[in-house]
Amino acid sequence: MTTAQLIALDLLVTLLAAAAWLGAGVAAAARRARLALALLAAAVVVTLARIGTAVALATGGWWFAQDKLVLTVPLLAAAGLLAAAIAGPRLRRGKASPAVVVPLLTTGYAAAAGLLFPLFIGYAATWSDALVTVALVGAAALVTWRVAGSGPPLWTFAPVLAMGLAGVGVGIVSGADPDAGTVSTHAVALPRGPDTPARGGQVRRFTLTARKTTITLASGKTVEAWGYNGQVPGPPITAAKGDLIEVTLHNADIERGVTIHWHGYDVPNGEDGAPGVTQEAVPPGGTFVYRFRADPVGTYWYHTHQASDVGVKMGLYGMLVVGGSADFDVTLPVHTFGGTTVIGTDDQPPTRPVPAGTPVRLRLVNTDSTPHRFTLAGTPYRLVAIDGNDLNGPGELTSVGLRLPAGGRYDLSFTMPSTPVALRVDGADGLFLGGVSTVDTADWPELDITRYGTPAPTPFGPDSRFDRRFTLVLDRGIAMVDGRPRYAHTVNGRAFPSVPTQVVRENDLVEMTVVNRAFATHPWHLHGHRVLVLSRDGEPVTGSPLWLDTFDVRPGEVWRVAFRATNPGEWMNHCHNLNHADLGMALHLRYEGIQPHHHGG
Repeated sequence: MTTAQLIALDLLVTLLAAAAWLGAGVAAAARRARLALALLAAAVVVTLARIGTAVALATGGWWFAQDKLVLTVPLLAAAGLLAAAIAGPRLRRGKASPAVVVPLLTTGYAAAAGLLFPLFIGYAATWSDALVTVALVGAAALVTWRVAGSGPPLWTFAPVLAMGLAGVGVGIVSGADPDAGTVSTHAVALPRGPDTPARGGQVRRFTLTARKTTITLASGKTVEAWGYNGQVPGPPITAAKGDLIEVTLHNADIERGVTIHWHGYDVPNGEDGAPGVTQEAVPPGGTFVYRFRADPVGTYWYHTHQASDVGVKMGLYGMLVVGGSADFDVTLPVHTFGGTTVIGTDDQPPTRPVPAGTPVRLRLVNTDSTPHRFTLAGTPYRLVAIDGNDLNGPGELTSVGLRLPAGGRYDLSFTMPSTPVALRVDGADGLFLGGVSTVDTADWPELDITRYGTPAPTPFGPDSRFDRRFTLVLDRGIAMVDGRPRYAHTVNGRAFPSVPTQVVRENDLVEMTVVNRAFATHPWHLHGHRVLVLSRDGEPVTGSPLWLDTFDVRPGEVWRVAFRATNPGEWMNHCHNLNHADLGMALHLRYEGIQPHHHGG
């Protein structure tokens, strides 16, 4: 059973435990002693099962069981033991008095706390959480006792109220912004790009103007959009290795402002396009110039990072490709507008003639916030690059599905056969080469990229001596987001901007463990660095070395990755489901010596 399945099973068992204990209490209140006794027996069994699922979750990592083993399960077990000792003998004698009802319902409240805690509080259980949870269960028990007709005097509520207030106070103190008091009062000189190309390179200048526009989908439907130069995707930016890329960004009428972030491209920090971190958002009528050298080659993309959950969805994105390698070399961004998934651009027909024997490279780019599934039918092919990084010894693939994370890129390579080739996305037709193909690809298994390709030496690995180690536990819970309480996507129990900043020194070897306790997939993206995947769920990579800038952390998964800190500055580190980032799932990585300053990201 996977960790994700155990998480779901634990929630189901907790729900059953709450229902059984509360049902026993209600039956006792209705003077139905035999039914209450039967439900009590069932509640005890389910409570034992709850203890078992919590212990089983701990085998997947302490992160998955911490709140259960230190708070909700002990609370349930203690209340259940007391309730069984008090209510059991009385119910066997057919007595269903308030002395029976109150402990049964109280245990039901404790079980319900175990259900609500992971849904609304999440990782990690703190002293504040423990005090508030116990106080709420205690207050509910006292109210029930009084409603039952023989409750304690009102003064007994005072200790419970004091406990709850103490918990709230501890939470306020511990939840303060960790960067408070360290705000820079002067401008920070962040590293900027060069002014000249490498030897033999050229200067390639582009001008992009962000403006509102409309686009017509293949269905004929016209939708409102935002685009660079009035087109979606924006103009492709192409260059050869060593060229100097200079992009002048204008904002015509995007009221919320706009930037350009070069997704996956390790530009100097001042060119990264993260508003409030490396630059201010460009307002309507404003201009910003980006410069960086085209190194390395590969498939990348660009998009606004100002209110990116809205801006990218509306169309402020485009392709960045450095170097070309095939006679038929096409970049295919996939984007969803109003529920309609669009592959490529309007000027790319869905069916194209490609002569047999032609070398083909398909560059797949996921510009959405959720993963897409691709299949290629009609020819063997190789997955030659992921996130712009060539794979070592990629073998031939047929009849497999390719899951592409949000923000990620796959490069497929093959020689065109004399028969049609079909690329499908999420089961729908995407691109036909050499004619239409009707092969059904729905049941094809998913390729495991950690097992694909041939191993090769890497500059560091799982057994290296790391200078810094960080663990990011991804979850959901009530947290402060930009000064307001929200049902946030959290990192280590906090939401941006209150997630502590990761601080490194230049040349540090950094290990980062990313844990997903939630039910949503989180595509993790660190700006300015590509990471080497060390393991997933404790299993090391056995195929080609995987250098990624975005990796999908699915529910219950644990990814361990590493990178060398060689790009000084202050960087965003966030979930690339941009709605999740907007709801708090983001933090910063900062090199020592870089002055912090507040930002909106």
